[in-house]
Amino acid sequence: MHRIWRIAAHDRAYVKDLSARLKITALVAQVLVARGHQEPASAENYLAKKLTTLHDPEKLPGVSEAADRIVAAVKSGRRITIYGDYDVDGVTSTSLLWHCLQLSGAQVDYYIPCRLEEGYGLNCDAIRQLHAEDPSRLLVSVDCGITSCAEASLAKELGLELIITDHHNFAVAFPEAAVLVHPRLPGNYPFGELCGVGVAFKLAWAICARMGDGKKATPRMREFLLSAIGLAAIGTIADVVPLVDENRVLVHFGLASLLDRANPGLKELLRVAKVLDKGTLQAEDIAFAVAPRINAAGRLGQARLAVELLTTSDPERAVALATYLDGLNKDRQSVERKILKQAKELVDENADWGDHRALVLSHHEWHPGVIGIVATRVAEHFQRPTIMIALGGLDGLAQGSGRSYAGFNLHAGLTACRDFLATFGGHHAAAGLKIRPTDIDAFRTAFVQHVTENHSVLPGASELNADAEVQLSDITIRSVTELERLGPFGAANPRPIFVASNVELASPPKKMGEGERHLSIFVRQYGSRMRGVAFGRGEWADEMAQHNGPISICFQPTINRFQGRESVEFQLIDWQPEHATAGVAV
Repeated sequence: MHRIWRIAAHDRAYVKDLSARLKITALVAQVLVARGHQEPASAENYLAKKLTTLHDPEKLPGVSEAADRIVAAVKSGRRITIYGDYDVDGVTSTSLLWHCLQLSGAQVDYYIPCRLEEGYGLNCDAIRQLHAEDPSRLLVSVDCGITSCAEASLAKELGLELIITDHHNFAVAFPEAAVLVHPRLPGNYPFGELCGVGVAFKLAWAICARMGDGKKATPRMREFLLSAIGLAAIGTIADVVPLVDENRVLVHFGLASLLDRANPGLKELLRVAKVLDKGTLQAEDIAFAVAPRINAAGRLGQARLAVELLTTSDPERAVALATYLDGLNKDRQSVERKILKQAKELVDENADWGDHRALVLSHHEWHPGVIGIVATRVAEHFQRPTIMIALGGLDGLAQGSGRSYAGFNLHAGLTACRDFLATFGGHHAAAGLKIRPTDIDAFRTAFVQHVTENHSVLPGASELNADAEVQLSDITIRSVTELERLGPFGAANPRPIFVASNVELASPPKKMGEGERHLSIFVRQYGSRMRGVAFGRGEWADEMAQHNGPISICFQPTINRFQGRESVEFQLIDWQPEHATAGVAV
């Protein structure tokens, strides 16, 4: 089913003027205007991307007191334990703060809960264990803890000093920790969309300043911060937070830092991911090659190895760990394929679920560490919010992971259905939960009803926002290369999308790839000819072959570099017969 296109309209004279003022192509100017940068000053600042635009860490609620307490603990020789999460954001947060404290001369270690046995976030057993081992230690959470009220109360009761740094949504009450660090706490921090590693980076920045002259870090600590941006970039991309404001700046400079300043572990990780020798890194390289290898360790219960990889200074150990994580990733991919097949079969076997505005699926064979990734694919395939539940937990509870679709607020949906859940947490796009198996059917009914009443996008009718309608002759090597200045691309800053109308097929469409899953086409428009591909859309070849007449295409332009030659191609996102104007909203 084809989607609804919404194409930004442009004042040609204004676009021409902006293009001339900033010395950019009209294609780039149209995208800037479509994304809210109508004024030349705003557009110029957006293109510039400067480290100086990062917000002062001292403005982040809780950072000043947290940094003071941590520096005091370093100077007094107290042990500091970083309590992280097992996903990419948590692993990079733990590694970044560990490097900072190690460089500061701290007695520092870390604790990563086992996903399969302990679940997400702070837990009381771990707090008791850490207190018993060293009652005087300082415990600092990263990427978790903002909803851990019972765990924080236990720490307070035991006399264990706890600092919580997090970015996830709040619960009804705040935990009674010594300090809470969170970008959306009262205090008017300018940007509330930092992820866990972004918060950890700001805390490390504040610590480095205190270890210097109080305002500026020493040259050695400054060099550390410039390298730490690479870890911040990995976690920011992997956690799918909006790549705008300082997230975009962190990722831009972090991608460059990864190639220039990677430590032994990071270098080996980039090598096994086959991106080390690229001239430049893009956000997609992290999202699809680097992050999955870190995630695989946590999903299969061995997140500590991922932290060890990112913190080791031993080149031989780095090679061994990176190779092992690469193997875990291959195992994870195999498990994923099986779960995805079973999920599709479940929907096919339950005919009424096809009409539901959301999916809640469960199975005894599913691995709780992998269902989150599969939930993303199921949500995209069926075009609706999806929750997948792995039955058979050790504590008698089933563990679930959910992914949003088309902007639905998943955390709000779970909050509305919390009476059926044992625990839950997360944010608008992704969340986790635990549930009694006997409550799954009732939860499904309640969740589907909530989505039906609170989500306007029908399955199969999601929208595509295009930045401009263009002609194929506008898509040149220069203009496509210049589009990269708008990156890095990701959540809330997607790669530019364009529409071209009155396009003809220059030759019959072809299926390609394993299982003929993909589509290859050649199109022409007013004398311009171009190749396009559509991944996972092999079935479109038959549809296009049966259609006579011109079509409209919705696409993202790319540059194909092969044997020293460059050519412009495009990734086809959607297409419609030219006469189907009802599907195009301008």
